[in-house]
Amino acid sequence: MLPETRRRQLLELISRQGFATLEELVKSLGVSESTVRRDLESLDLAGSVKRTHGGAVYSGEVRAMPAFDERTQTAAAEKRAIGQATAALLEDGDTVLLDGGTTTLEVARALIGRRIQVVTNSLPIAQLVASSQQTDLILIGGYVYPRTGVALGPLAIAMMQGIRVRKAILGAGGIMADGIYNSNLLLVETERQMMACGQEVVIVADSTKFGRLALSRLCGLEEVARLVSDSRMPDAYRATLEAAGVVVHTAPADEHHGSNGVVPHESTRNQSVRTEV
Repeated sequence: MLPETRRRQLLELISRQGFATLEELVKSLGVSESTVRRDLESLDLAGSVKRTHGGAVYSGEVRAMPAFDERTQTAAAEKRAIGQATAALLEDGDTVLLDGGTTTLEVARALIGRRIQVVTNSLPIAQLVASSQQTDLILIGGYVYPRTGVALGPLAIAMMQGIRVRKAILGAGGIMADGIYNSNLLLVETERQMMACGQEVVIVADSTKFGRLALSRLCGLEEVARLVSDSRMPDAYRATLEAAGVVVHTAPADEHHGSNGVVPHESTRNQSVRTEV
């Protein structure tokens, strides 16, 4: 059997089940354990699966909405790097709230297989996380915005009022010197409740979001504990964020750069202002 054919069969099996053990894959394909391990390594590098202890979890493309799919292609490499960098800030056992969006989807993808509790209002993120046996999922309900598959409005807000998480991780439609913006009024209302749930608010945004104004202001910069962006982030905005007490993390464009994918850029002042709870 050609390696390409074998790997395609492996991927089909893992995607159908969400998770498959090494033993199951060896038995299904009738090949050696070392062959399956090499194939899983290749699929892992391609981003189709995530290797875990004793098997693999499907982490390929999530079928979302057309508008969501289009946005996923914008700054894709930067978003993947930001996702990995943000995941590196989390510890096993943490509970994290993920806003819906293409960058937070990459955060979720980087968390697959880790012992983390994920709370989200995003159907695409929930679909991805539900495939992992190690990562717990709490799904927030409400009115589902059809363009992005995100639950918004009074029902979502009411459900979150009893939730507390270590980190609330949110995307942004735009970042200006006076704060964080998003393009949907109902989304901003829901995100404000998300912020209230978190011990720490983390904004994830690629460099194209800086200097972009969106419809509604979510919050001031001083309400954000950390921001993770890519290496093209404008220096002027980095200085503005640090002056507001935000810890800025730069995700290298090469997602394999460094041991954990995150390069912190923290001033001495920030280290004294922000401490882990």
